[in-house]
Order: sequence, then C-alpha cells, then structure tokens
Amino acid sequence: MTARAAQAAQPVPDLPPVGGAPRHLPEVVEAPGTVLDCPFLTDDAVAALVVAVAPPLEEEDGLQPRAGTVDATARYGIDLAELADRSGGTSFRGAAGQVATVDLPRTHTGSTHRLPWAGLPSTIVLLGIGSGTDLELRRAGAALAGATRGLERVVSAATADATATGVRAFVEGYLLAAYRIPRFGRPTAARPGEGPAQDAPAEQLVLLGESRETQLEAARVSATATWLVRDLANTPSNVKDPAWVAEQATALAGAAGLAVEVLGPKELAAQGFGALLAVGAASASPPRLVTVTYEPEAAERHVVVVGKGITYDTGGLSIKPREAMVPMKTDMAGAAVALAAVLGAAESGVRHKVTAVLPLAENHFGADSYRPGDVLRTYSGTTVEIANTDAEGRLVLADALGYAVATLAPDLLVDVATLTGAASVGLGRGHAALFATSPELVSGIEAAAAVTGERVWHMPLVEDYASALRSEVADLRHVPIEARGGGSITAALFLREFTDGLPWVHLDIAGPARATASRHEVTEGATGYGARLLLQFLRDLD
Repeated sequence: MTARAAQAAQPVPDLPPVGGAPRHLPEVVEAPGTVLDCPFLTDDAVAALVVAVAPPLEEEDGLQPRAGTVDATARYGIDLAELADRSGGTSFRGAAGQVATVDLPRTHTGSTHRLPWAGLPSTIVLLGIGSGTDLELRRAGAALAGATRGLERVVSAATADATATGVRAFVEGYLLAAYRIPRFGRPTAARPGEGPAQDAPAEQLVLLGESRETQLEAARVSATATWLVRDLANTPSNVKDPAWVAEQATALAGAAGLAVEVLGPKELAAQGFGALLAVGAASASPPRLVTVTYEPEAAERHVVVVGKGITYDTGGLSIKPREAMVPMKTDMAGAAVALAAVLGAAESGVRHKVTAVLPLAENHFGADSYRPGDVLRTYSGTTVEIANTDAEGRLVLADALGYAVATLAPDLLVDVATLTGAASVGLGRGHAALFATSPELVSGIEAAAAVTGERVWHMPLVEDYASALRSEVADLRHVPIEARGGGSITAALFLREFTDGLPWVHLDIAGPARATASRHEVTEGATGYGARLLLQFLRDLD
C-alpha cells in the first residue's frame, strides 16, 4: 500500500455528512400579525425581538423608525430611539447591516415590582436597513445572523413593510451568513442519557407580517444550494478525491430521484477522454466523470452545466508556489456549483431539462505527469499542445464539453470554473467574468445576478486573440506562447472551440469563489458563488 493510500484509509473524525441535508440550516417561518398583537412573544423560547431602523433624513435628526419599531415602543413602553443612541452611540446610524442590541434590565428575584416589558424578550435588536433596497435587506439579514447566532428563536418584524423580493433577499442573507465551515475535530461523545452529539442547537427565525411563502421557499432552496457548494469545496482534499466527490453526487442525486452516471478510469480510457486522463495521471486518485440529470415532463429546453472539478491542484510539473497551493482544495468549486444547480432545479421544479457534467481529477506531479510540450487528443478528437500543466482546468472542461455536445444533445451549454488568475486580477473578488455567445444570454445572466447579488461583468470574446491559440504541432495550443494579457479571454476562446457552435455561457469564478474573510452574506473560505446565480438563471430561462 502506498503512503497516500494508507493515509486515505485512515478514518477522518466527525466527517460532516455532506451527502445529505445541509448541517443545521436555520429554520425560517412566518407568523401573521404585528409586534402589538403577536401572542408568542411571551414564549420563553423567544430570545430576542428584531425591529428595523433607517438613517436620519438630516445629520442632526434621529434614527427613522421602520417596521416594528413604533409597535415595539408601544408594547414595551420604552423609547427605543433613546436606547439605540445609548447602545450604538454615534456610530449607529441605521445603515444597512448595522446592529444595536439593547438588553433590558430584569427585576430582582423576589421583587414585587413589575416592569412594563415583563414576560417579553429582554433583548431587542435594532437592525439598520438603510433605504430598504433588496441589496441592503440582504446585508441586514446577514448582519442579523451574526448578531443572533446561537439563539434558539428570534422574532423579527424588520421585513413587515418590505416587498416580496426584499423579504427573499433578507432571508437569503440571513441563511447564507449563518453558515459555519465544517469542523474535522476529534470525535465527541454524547452525554449520559442524550442522543448523538450535535454541532449546535437548531436556530429559528420567525418573520412577522404578510405571508411570503413563495419567497421563503425560493430563499431556502437557493441557500441550501450555496451551503452544499461551500461544504463540498471546504472539505479537505485528503478526503475529497474524485471518487469521493462522485460518491457524494451519487448519494445526493439518488436522494432527489435524479439519474446519475459515473465513468471511472477504464470507461474514460475506452471512450477517449484523453485530456481528463492526462490531468489526473500522476495522482493516486484516478479521475471520474459524473453526469446528473433532472428531466421534468414536457421539458422545454435541455441545459447542460459543466463544472471544473479539480479536487486539488498542485500545478503539476508547472508547480505552483506554496502560497498559491493553500486554497486549492476549492478548485472543484465549479463542479460543486453545477451539482448544486441541477439539484436546486429539481427542487424548484424548473421547466427545463438540466444535466450537470462533472469532470473530476487531481492535478498532481510524478512519474506519470503530463508535460509541457505533450500533445493530447481530447474527447472530440481535437488535439491540444500543452504549454503549462497548471492550466489544467480548461483541459478537463474541453473533454466534458466535447462529451456533452456528442452525447447529451444540449440546447444550451453553460460552464463554470475557477479558471484563470487573470479574471481575479482584472475584476477582483466581487465579480465573475461572464462570456457568452449572444446578447440574450448575457442579459439573462445579468438579470439573475441582479436578483441574487452574485455579480458578473460581461467580457468580450475578442476574435483577434484567437491566433494566440495556434499550434505548429496540434490543432490548438491551450495557452498562448507569450503572455500578452487577456488570459481569461484566451481561456474562454479555447473552450469555445469545444462547443460546436451551440449557444454557450462561460463563467470564470476564480475571484468570487473564495474569500479570505467573511463579509455580509459571503463567508470565509469557499463562498459558494454561482449556485444561486445559475439556479435563478434556470428559473427565469424562457
């Protein structure tokens, strides 16, 4: 047994159950009425009441009361504006995502004096919502998750006056920011008389106001998709090899009643996946290709979503520096997004057939490594000259796109990948690079970005740059001979060669797929970027 195989055989303590429901996704429920007439505010399980405030109209003015604030003032018999000034100071101005927590005093045990708020939650959270746009409400929801983490039940009136889309944005922000990175600690035993040990108690957010059931369900499905991507991408690569990801996809697809197929090394070799096999050749963990298909009755279109699934990327013989290798367990985020999108499409009842194609490999180095100067024959028969083994993502996508075109009869191809450093250099961490073959597809993705807050920037497919992919010894060279900039564009042009002229969208998510710190609804580590974006695009697609 090799050292790597021996390591993989060791059990990992407390492995989070990725192949099932997300861990402790907080529950969000609705309750009709207002703070004034809400009967269960007197329930001991309610830890806090949340009301909304907005910035002053003028600098010298006080905070503006918003949903729930006036009612809470009347029911509690206190001046919330004064308490907000005391708790938050001059820094609390009601901007979106600002929070001031007011802890009201309680009577001493045995005292006969009754305070006006006796029996009500003694913690009031004043939540800044800014001007109340969907973006600001999403940030407010995220801030609320941080301020109330660990509380069993919280009642919120903060969205009672919001639009339907505003409620959805608020709930999405709350659920996304409530995510916790899986821990791989030592096993913890249950206490005597208890069931199995749990990570944390379940949390519940109760929303007062008009029923928004449709929006709450959409937010839950979208957040579930993002949690799944985060869980998969945050899993360490000594656990997460191609076979493991294939097993997770199979379990999740089976639970959802979806069709799944897994091709192993023998099938890949027999069918001619030359690029995928070359990328994974030096790893002790052989490649896989997974397809997961959702097909509703009378499906209108067939959308195939291909996701880059490099479970770890050393760069191969063109080895990465140490610092660049550290986050490479997340280099399969594109495959996780594709999987989450097809599962979310099924749960949402999207009217189109959706297939996720996951080319999975580990890009390692060793005696079997593919080399700069090699010529590979891809699934479609196109030959590719290798210039840099650290540009492996476009190779596995080339095989998967060629396979989709030849065998799946798609009407629309979408690929998503942590593909190029050039995209993150050009656009930073906040935007994905969007390439597409038609203005209609660009508009569709941009509209989905506006709804979800997962931002994109439309990039050009510059035809003059295609000459950089010419090769003297093969049909294509997969990276330019000379680095002249435009690296995300030449990568997109390379992928286009394998789409057979079909309508096509390419999302380079190298920037927003990872975060070094949590901010608003984006969490540190794998962000899950792209799952909500593609799911919304599929929901809206004509």
